[in-house]
Amino acid sequence: MTQNTNRPIFDFLWDYRRRWLLPAVVISLIVALFAVVRQDTWEATQALIVRNEAFSAERGPGKFAYPEEMKTVQETILELVRSRSVLVAALSEVGPPSGYKKSLSVWPSEEDIELARKDVKLTPPKGAEFGKTEIFYLTVRAHDQQRAMALNKALYKQLQTRFQQLRDAKAQSMTAELEKTVLLAKADLAKATAELATTEREIGSDLAELRAMQELASSDSALRRSGEEIRSQIRENNAREQVLRELLQIVIDSQKDPLRLTAAPNRLLEAHPALRQLKEGLIGAQLRTAALLGTMSENHPRVQAAKEAEAEIVQELRRELLSAQQGIELELQLCTERNKLLHDQLTETTRRLARLAEVRASYENQTAEVKNRLALLERAEQNLSEARAARAAALAASLLSPIDATETGVKPLGPSRLTIALSGIFGGFLAGFGVLLLSVPPTGLSVGRRDKAAVSGNGHVKSPRPAAANAPLSQALQSLSRRSL
Repeated sequence: MTQNTNRPIFDFLWDYRRRWLLPAVVISLIVALFAVVRQDTWEATQALIVRNEAFSAERGPGKFAYPEEMKTVQETILELVRSRSVLVAALSEVGPPSGYKKSLSVWPSEEDIELARKDVKLTPPKGAEFGKTEIFYLTVRAHDQQRAMALNKALYKQLQTRFQQLRDAKAQSMTAELEKTVLLAKADLAKATAELATTEREIGSDLAELRAMQELASSDSALRRSGEEIRSQIRENNAREQVLRELLQIVIDSQKDPLRLTAAPNRLLEAHPALRQLKEGLIGAQLRTAALLGTMSENHPRVQAAKEAEAEIVQELRRELLSAQQGIELELQLCTERNKLLHDQLTETTRRLARLAEVRASYENQTAEVKNRLALLERAEQNLSEARAARAAALAASLLSPIDATETGVKPLGPSRLTIALSGIFGGFLAGFGVLLLSVPPTGLSVGRRDKAAVSGNGHVKSPRPAAANAPLSQALQSLSRRSL
């Protein structure tokens, strides 16, 4: 049954052999020719590692603070390796490939640079992306293994040089900018310092007091304490003056009536010991007189003598009271003058405090401005120092380092010539069978076969076979059509 089914298929393919064999042969020959003339493509890979150019105690030597910082550096390297200057320098160093048809004077041309840009790639390791790892690969493709390696090495060399030049240019630009920043910061600092010096000269001797007021957290200061002490002295002086006035009044009243001296306060008697003695003598004389009057008459000589002694004591007491009055008045005068002096000192202290209060805010602002300008100058000088160090290190050290030697593998990229040729043959036959199925309608296949079979070799027409004999052929063609579809 299988033989009866497959036989008409072979007959059908043989009858229409030109329709499928010609496309198959043409496509196979074209693919085989392509496999013969096709140039091999070699890929040279160089593993590189990049570090950071700055040192920080927080992230360690050569470490990146953030993944975005590492990604930025790697993207910069990617743009550099595909830049025109790097590609031209690398192509000029390696030279044109063998069989270069253009003039060597135009090497490398714009077309060569564009083709080289397509063959250069900078990729992270498999399964990673830029910014996640410090390692990446420089890949170069060429039709020659040695040329691919040479281009890879030349590109790495030029990339390293160009990257160092870019770092140097960046550091040089930053240095120039920071030098201007330092000059401006110095000028601003000098201006602010001159204004502060002018203010300090105007303040004069109260400068130390003003600075003390700035440094103290509270509003207390030596000048303010001095003012409080003056007020306290004024109160004490006023109290003393009041006491002296009272004593003066007692002394004046005692001059009119010496007996009032017996009620004089001890303070008056302590200040004038003679009054105390006279007071005691007067009391003693009065007691003696009273004692004599108790036993004798007023005309008795002893009584008269006692009264005369008492009168002499009173007279001496009045003279002493006058002297005490003069002393108290002198003390009152001194108290008045001292009170005036203290008020003058208080007025001067209050004036100085008011003046310091007026200039305190502006002086604090000027002091803060000077400190701020000084901090800006220090930061600018520090940045300038770092920029100069970065510029010095740009040409002395490289941030790119190779991990291993350049590798190309043992085989070129893509399938081999034999694989391409066999694939061309297989594809050619598929295309031929497709052309056959598209060009021959299934309904006319059996009829065409019977018409050819009806003619014999001597030109006689044979009788056609019955329709039942053509059934297997129709079934086979239908089966072939289903398989193809």
